[in-house]
Amino acid sequence: MSEQDLIRELAKLLDETGLTEIEVEREGVRVRVARQAMTHVIAAPGGAYAGIAAAPLAVPIEAIDPGKHPGMVASPMVGTAYRAPAPGAKPFVDVGSVVKAGDTLLVVEAMKTMNQIPAPRAGIVVQILFEDGQPVEFGEPLMIVE
Repeated sequence: MSEQDLIRELAKLLDETGLTEIEVEREGVRVRVARQAMTHVIAAPGGAYAGIAAAPLAVPIEAIDPGKHPGMVASPMVGTAYRAPAPGAKPFVDVGSVVKAGDTLLVVEAMKTMNQIPAPRAGIVVQILFEDGQPVEFGEPLMIVE
């Protein structure tokens, strides 16, 4: 089964089961499919791909590894990430938004407390790496500001 066929099967399984994320590893190839803007396919060197979106399109991992990007904004805590201050409200930022250091990018709810996550530097939001209302882990990449 090709990587694209595997991704399609996993996406179909997500729809059928209502899961938000699934990851499998086969023959040295690890595939993660999630209900968010981007999913990743991680393979052995020489066959590395990432960024599989709605239409299968492969981009080298080295070009998009958010964990190593200098403008990566990581979650400072375990909780639930929200793009807006309240349900139905306008998001704090969108891809393409210009921000100043200290501007609120999102909130992470932890123990019924809404924690505002500020921009670490001025720049442009180039990627949003989570879905609104998604559980997040400490250190998980949430956005990239360049």
